[in-house]
Amino acid sequence: MSLDDELVAPLRAVAERLALPKVRALHLPPREAVQAARRAGRGEFCLLELDDGTPGAAYVMLDDDHEALLLGHGTEALAGADALALAASFGAARGARRVVAWAALGALSRWLVERAGLEVPRGGDPWGRPAPLAGEHLGMVGLFTPMVAPLLQAGLRLTVLELQPELAGRRGALTVTLDPAALQDCPRIVCTATTLINGSLEALLPRLRHARHLALLGPSAGCLPDALFARGVTQLGGRWITDPAGAIDAVRAGRGLGEVSRKFAFSRDDWPDCPALLARL
Repeated sequence: MSLDDELVAPLRAVAERLALPKVRALHLPPREAVQAARRAGRGEFCLLELDDGTPGAAYVMLDDDHEALLLGHGTEALAGADALALAASFGAARGARRVVAWAALGALSRWLVERAGLEVPRGGDPWGRPAPLAGEHLGMVGLFTPMVAPLLQAGLRLTVLELQPELAGRRGALTVTLDPAALQDCPRIVCTATTLINGSLEALLPRLRHARHLALLGPSAGCLPDALFARGVTQLGGRWITDPAGAIDAVRAGRGLGEVSRKFAFSRDDWPDCPALLARL
C-alpha cells in the first residue's frame, strides 16, 4: 500500500463505525497575501472547515495551486461535500485537488483525535534531546529560514536539501544541495510537511532512515502519524489551531496562524496508535 493510501486508511476504519462530518467550507487567503508571501519567502495556507467547525490546513503555494483554488473554489463551493471522499482522493489527486484532499484528510484526522479525547502534546525542540552540540551536522529538507541563523551561530553544520537550483551552494557551515545523499551523515533531520502535499516524501524516506531523529514539521502536518512512524519518522509537529473561528478570519485576511494556534508534536515513542484511538470512540 502506498503512503498516501496508508494515511487515509484509519479514516476509512472510523467511517465503518461512525458518521463522519461533511465539509462546511474551504477558506482561502487572498491573492495579494500569497503574492506578498512569495516575495517575503513565507508560506500561506488554506483551511478546510468541517460542518462541526473542525479545521484542516494545507499549504497553497506550490506551482499555481492557489490561483487554481481561487478560480475553482469559492468559500461555499465545497459546502456539504463528503469529507472522507475528498480525503480518499489524495493519492490520485494532483495540483489544487491534492491540496483540498490534504486539508480534508487533516481536518478528519483532527476530528478523530478530539473525538477520542487524546491530549495533544505541546511542541518541543524540533531537533530532539539532548540538544545538538557545536560541530554536529544537522540536516533539513526544505529551507526553514528562521532556524538557520541560530543554528549557525551555535556552531552547528547544516545541510539543506532543496528543490530550487538557484538556492544551491555552500556558505560557510551552511550547504544547500539538490542531492539527498548529502544528508547521509546527518543523525538529526527536520523535513517540511509540504513534502506530503507535493508527493516527494514517500520516495525520500528510505534515503533518510539512517537518521536517529527525523521530524516532519509544518502547519500542513495534520495527519495521523502511524504510517509515517512506521517508515522512520520519529516526530510529527505543526500548529494546533486553538481558535478555529479566529483561524478562518486570519486565513481570509491573509494573516498568519501564529496567534490562533500553538505548536504541537507527536512522538513515535508516545503515540498510542490508531487502533488505540478507535478503541476510545
